[in-house]
Amino acid sequence: MTVVSSREFAVNQEKYFNAALKDRVIVQRGENMFIVQNYVSQEDTDIIFEPDDDFYRSIPMEEVRDRVVEYIHKKHAK
Repeated sequence: MTVVSSREFAVNQEKYFNAALKDRVIVQRGENMFIVQNYVSQEDTDIIFEPDDDFYRSIPMEEVRDRVVEYIHKKHAK
């Protein structure tokens, strides 16, 4: 297992992706740690990128922006 900082990983991404083919590579950023996985099967990508109920309940970014602007105006009007 190899543990590297996020900066080291960013500078040498190819090196660590290649290393991930043989061993586990963990990128540490502050207290958080992330596992580098170099290969994802087609079955996994179908599951990961399949729209779910949360996706269908989402609203467009423009609507989020409009709601935030309205909220800010209301807060400053008080």
